[in-house]
Amino acid sequence: MSKTVLHVPTLSQPRGVFCHGVKAEGQLVFVSGQVAYDARGEIVGRGDIKAQTRQALENVKAVLEAAGATMQDVTKVTVFVTNMAYLAQIHEVRAEYWPDPQHYPASTLVEVKSLVHPDLLIEIEAFAVI
Repeated sequence: MSKTVLHVPTLSQPRGVFCHGVKAEGQLVFVSGQVAYDARGEIVGRGDIKAQTRQALENVKAVLEAAGATMQDVTKVTVFVTNMAYLAQIHEVRAEYWPDPQHYPASTLVEVKSLVHPDLLIEIEAFAVI
């Protein structure tokens, strides 16, 4: 897989764990939106955005592994969050999964009114190239 992280100097520099874009060649993996459900379908971290972000990302990671991919193969994430006030905490957890700026995904963050269950605070979908 060939992947180039794009940082465009003529644009405002991204804040957090993401980049302007990613140029990639290879097989595509599309990960459906993942929330803080564990293997039994129970919500992990009720009221705790960091715990829910970590569980959602662990779920993304599991789907990627099933496809033969890793978190470093992720080229784009879309994050749906119920409150923008969680942004710093979300980025803190994301940095655990993408510690190297050379592997930052392109990213979109959207505040939504609600998710599939009222106790869910975040949903993350991902695209990867392997």
